[in-house]
Amino acid sequence: MSSDNIFDLFVIGGGINGLGVVRDAAGRGLSVGLCEKDDVAGHTSSSSTKLIHGGLRYLEHYDFALVRKALMERETLLKMAPHIIWPMRFVLPIAKSGRPAWLIRVGLFLYDHLGGRKMLPGTRTIRRSRSHKLNPLKDEFRLAYEYSDCWVDDARLCILNAIDAKERGAEIFTRHTCVGLVRKSDHWVVTLKPLMGDAFEVKTRTLINAAGPWVEEITKLAVRSNAQTAVRLVKGSHIVTAPLFKGDHAYFFQNPDGRIIFAIPYEEGRYTLIGTTDVAFDQAQLDSVEISDDEIEYLCTSANAYFQTQIDRSSIVWTYSGVRPLYDDQSDDASQVTRDYVLKYDNSGAPIVSIFGGKITTYRTLSEHVLSQLEDDLPHMTEAWTAKSHLPGGDMSEADFEGFVESLVRGYATIDGDILYRLARAYGTRATMILGDAISVNDLGEDFGGGLFTAEIDYLIRHEFAETTEDVLYRRSKLGIHMRPEDRKRFEAWFPGRVKEIRRSQAEISA
Repeated sequence: MSSDNIFDLFVIGGGINGLGVVRDAAGRGLSVGLCEKDDVAGHTSSSSTKLIHGGLRYLEHYDFALVRKALMERETLLKMAPHIIWPMRFVLPIAKSGRPAWLIRVGLFLYDHLGGRKMLPGTRTIRRSRSHKLNPLKDEFRLAYEYSDCWVDDARLCILNAIDAKERGAEIFTRHTCVGLVRKSDHWVVTLKPLMGDAFEVKTRTLINAAGPWVEEITKLAVRSNAQTAVRLVKGSHIVTAPLFKGDHAYFFQNPDGRIIFAIPYEEGRYTLIGTTDVAFDQAQLDSVEISDDEIEYLCTSANAYFQTQIDRSSIVWTYSGVRPLYDDQSDDASQVTRDYVLKYDNSGAPIVSIFGGKITTYRTLSEHVLSQLEDDLPHMTEAWTAKSHLPGGDMSEADFEGFVESLVRGYATIDGDILYRLARAYGTRATMILGDAISVNDLGEDFGGGLFTAEIDYLIRHEFAETTEDVLYRRSKLGIHMRPEDRKRFEAWFPGRVKEIRRSQAEISA
């Protein structure tokens, strides 16, 4: 906070859009803060299909501007964080009931050329007689196209933005709910209520409403109006099953209803991720977002139409659901509502920018756009900088992840290579902050199962805002999927005490 105890900019919402804004703003010399009522990436931003992509299907809705913007961002983000973002090939089989092959090929030609692709390979045709990639599919699928996009660990993308923002001076208030907003002519008074303790106030010159599915709620709190805002809530659900295919490629399937789903290798190919659905959602149910029986049936049926290995409810090892706060463009079909973002700037008093919609792929450009809206309000703000930056752990020479892993294995030759690879994937160059001077795996502390050791847990508590077992097991990592029930129970009993111990130590150091 600035010397006169007022932030230049304060963000409500700890999803990818809010965190992108607060990181960008902190790097421009502004005093910034952010509050999130739950955990960083606790809702929509950790519930995506885990893709950095242009949105191939948006081409048929003539949303060329969105596709081009997203395609241009793929390689920018790949260079920023090569440990949590990497290239992936997608196999799109031609189905008799789907779009014709010539139309798909035209779309893929545009997809290859709209965004100035440099690092990623282009589209190619594959046939069953010449490629093993069609073997997991039913015999009727003889022809497919293969194109490029990128995978992302969405929750970690959020967390890395939060870490970088904090290290650049931002104040991040997790598990603090915004319960009051008072607008003055030149500043806002924001009342925050922590999970434990009394409410308190902060002041800010400008306010960013990045509350995602709660954007309408914050808007009403800010302007004291009952008018409906332009938000449309759409739930997307995913299932995780035993692996349905081998390889590091993914599949893009067309459904008879015109929708598409992805089947993606998950957790280094130990599982298959299938999604997503598009279901209209009720604001009143936001605190209990779960997959429905109908969605499970839809995803299983969709996968079974393509894969030789058939699945049902018993095949599912995990599910997750999120609610996307899309800008309401009055489309009748939820799957056709625009995924582009819309910003609403209001300066009838202290300025506020509200964010509607958006894609994880375009969060960085959205952040730049938000701050461009505030140039006159914050004239001391410096220039945009994130396009050529690295996220924490992403500072690898030439974005060479494999080369970094090789150097890590050389440096810790007595520790199992699989452990080192997973730490490198999650933390990049910051894996050494966990490994330290370890000579053997025993130096990493207690093994709670699934590859989770005390050294990693301590790092997550100290540096990554982790407060609950879910934060560690299902957002900072997905190790909860791999752990035995008895391992999870033991960890859940131990973890709260460890958090208290480390937080007490940090408070003593700060004092």
